[in-house]
Amino acid sequence: MRECQRELRVADGTVIAYCVIGGDSPTVVILHGLAGSGREFLPTAHALALAGRRVILIDQRGHGGSTTIPVDTSRRAFVDDVIQVIDAEATGPVDLVGQSMGAHTAMLVGATRPDLVRRLVLLEGNQGSGDDAEAASLGAFFRSWATPYASPDAALTALGDSALTRAWIADMDVRADGLHPRFDPDVMTAILETVAVPHWEEWQRVAAPTLAVYAAHGMFTEAQKQQFVGRGRYATRVDLASGSHDAHLDAFDEWIAVLGAFIEEAR
Repeated sequence: MRECQRELRVADGTVIAYCVIGGDSPTVVILHGLAGSGREFLPTAHALALAGRRVILIDQRGHGGSTTIPVDTSRRAFVDDVIQVIDAEATGPVDLVGQSMGAHTAMLVGATRPDLVRRLVLLEGNQGSGDDAEAASLGAFFRSWATPYASPDAALTALGDSALTRAWIADMDVRADGLHPRFDPDVMTAILETVAVPHWEEWQRVAAPTLAVYAAHGMFTEAQKQQFVGRGRYATRVDLASGSHDAHLDAFDEWIAVLGAFIEEAR
């Protein structure tokens, strides 16, 4: 992402890195999930750019090229970061897309600043899910990584071969002693604890047309999906025939077809 990377320093000193890929308005802003970065959405961005769209990929605080250990990991801080990037880079309302944690952030941006959001796409997201035990377990998993890894192959052997692990490895920081993840396990735990808090009131304030996209092998139950979509004011739902929680990586063709059709409807 370095060839298209820009940076913005926000009030608390956190640096937010983001990538702008050329095209036309309305701009599409994409937010990755926990422990990810904008890099994993480069194929999505390039596909949208080929269709003439301008795309911004944001590394949310604590991730990727942004400040690794920010002083504030609250949901409000994440929302304010996205708002500041949109204000700095977009000339009008944007199509806002998020996956997992990024979907949660996107939902809150839509509730906080409806004037900035033209359409909202939430991939494998909801009002807030998980608990402290899940956050602690995930943090322990990240701390178990025997970093630095000597090579991408060594990392793949240690972490297992999947679309998600390949994305993690592709995004690792290459240093003299090997490959390091570009996130801190304790920060990931703290962030997940905040994402777990339900935000039903904010979800029910979202006024933008919203598409909730769920994968065949995603993380939510049918009851959770129905409850979330049913309580949205302007929400519709699409189920992908394949894919995991990271369907943008392992069900790309389905994902890009659904995303492109929805955000082009009102262009």
